[in-house]
Amino acid sequence: MQMSKLLAGLALCAGLAACGDTVGEQALIGAGAGAGTAAVLDGDLVAGAAVGAAGNVLFCQQNPSRC
Repeated sequence: MQMSKLLAGLALCAGLAACGDTVGEQALIGAGAGAGTAAVLDGDLVAGAAVGAAGNVLFCQQNPSRC
């Protein structure tokens, strides 16, 4: 059961991974991916959204050619 939740979470992250054109879009998309992953893994939704938003903004700002 844990492995299926982990795989579902990873699939959700991969499916929602996108950068957005502005910092606000990047944060919103990352927050959605983080919250969705936290929901699948029975984690804290607020923490998941915060980590997802920060991670997506950081990645996109450092790697604009990959977004």
